[in-house]
Amino acid sequence: MRIVKLNEESRQDILANLLKRDPNNYTGYEDKVREIVENVKNRRDEALLEYTKKFDGADLTADRLRVTEEEIREAFSLVEPSLLSVMEKSMKNIREYHEKQKQYSWFDSQPNGTILGQKVTPLASVGVYVPGGKAAYPSSVLMNIIPAKVAGVERIVMVTPPGKDGKVNPVTLAAAHLAGVTDAYKVGGAQAVAALAFGTESIPRVDKIAGPGNIFVALAKKAVYGHVSIDSIAGPSEILVLADESANPRYVAADLLSQAEHDELASAILVTTSMELAEQVSSEVEGFVKELSRKEILEKSLENYGYILVADTMEDAIEAANQIASEHLEIVTRNPFEVMTKIRNAGAIFLGEYSSEPLGDYFAGPNHVLPTNGTAKFFSPLGVDDYVKKSSIIYYSKEALEPIHKDIEIFAEAEGLTAHANSIRVRFEK
Repeated sequence: MRIVKLNEESRQDILANLLKRDPNNYTGYEDKVREIVENVKNRRDEALLEYTKKFDGADLTADRLRVTEEEIREAFSLVEPSLLSVMEKSMKNIREYHEKQKQYSWFDSQPNGTILGQKVTPLASVGVYVPGGKAAYPSSVLMNIIPAKVAGVERIVMVTPPGKDGKVNPVTLAAAHLAGVTDAYKVGGAQAVAALAFGTESIPRVDKIAGPGNIFVALAKKAVYGHVSIDSIAGPSEILVLADESANPRYVAADLLSQAEHDELASAILVTTSMELAEQVSSEVEGFVKELSRKEILEKSLENYGYILVADTMEDAIEAANQIASEHLEIVTRNPFEVMTKIRNAGAIFLGEYSSEPLGDYFAGPNHVLPTNGTAKFFSPLGVDDYVKKSSIIYYSKEALEPIHKDIEIFAEAEGLTAHANSIRVRFEK
């Protein structure tokens, strides 16, 4: 990995390079995505089936789009019992963590005759997109569905691309069933997002779409936003390790590569105050890359977006971490809890040398659907809040409104909204 001295110039160069990965920069695909979305909106199942054959090689009919009970049973028979057991343990942790996020309706009654409050209501229906292809991502299935179940969503629909045989990856299907999905459909890509947003003869529309996907899925979610809600426009994965001379270079190198292997746009950055650690980590990375299965992806990812930044002070290192606002931030210092208090921007923060990023991906419980590409400055991880909506509650008796009614009228008339003022005034006419 390249070792760079951290200064204002190098920091700005790296930030500019990382921003190139923003899905909003891939405007060349937008016209194609809009065409797919409009086609599904207008031609519904007919367009869905055409795209499924064209992009996934699966020749389905409308009555085969929905996953059947028989297919679910078959999926469970094909999944190793040991993996099912691990998923159930992971589910328990995820559910317990997200149950602590639940908010409840509240009301505040005052002696003057006012009641103010907030009503919390689960969304009626959500759609969860799960990537398909050769790989299966059951962890993402659990992370997207379980918070919706905890929130109380009644209908949770999963869409995922089928294989050429017209079947869903059995691990994906088993995870979805364990997590509590209501229905699953064999459709992927931008066409699946459009189906969830507008509905077809086979797939009812939903109120919100969540889940990761490729650039076509990301741009389709952007295109349908407003017709439905979405969780976020997810960018490539990223990790930043903040370390001092006490860190174990072999652990740090392994953790950097745990994200670099996702794809060629993934980012892996070490920010440290120790040149010795920087050199040791670089050496360990080279050794690991030679041994790991996704060597070509790792090499490309590190070449494009891999950095080791050496800072003069820990304060400079922390400031760089806050500016980069990484999806995953590991703090491997003598006192990681003290450093953590100075972090403002990160999707998930991992403390200490035994809290490596994959612990969060698979098992600990906090959600692994996280803000990417600097959006941790203003976005949060996926959670129960993403699957509920809130309504304000306002009640005033006549006795409570009377002493303030003229104040409201003055305010409304100052804005030139005389009908607003009149709406209050008529209640106190002689």
